[in-house]
Amino acid sequence: MKQHIRTLLEDLLPLVDFDSDFLFSQLDSLGVTTILMVLSQEYGIQLGAKDATPRNLKSLDSIVALVESKLADKK
Repeated sequence: MKQHIRTLLEDLLPLVDFDSDFLFSQLDSLGVTTILMVLSQEYGIQLGAKDATPRNLKSLDSIVALVESKLADKK
């Protein structure tokens, strides 16, 4: 899942370093919105403004954890 998310997001946000532990600091509001929308559509989950926190978007691992958490809640 991590590699799939990386591929999806790198294509849309080529200037963002997805290996960074400070990913959130590289994102503007459009970048955050793009991540939430793409992952919502790809995984059929609800991601909204309340999910757009520095903690959830700190790194690629934290984004994967967010998606996994939403998928678990969906079941």
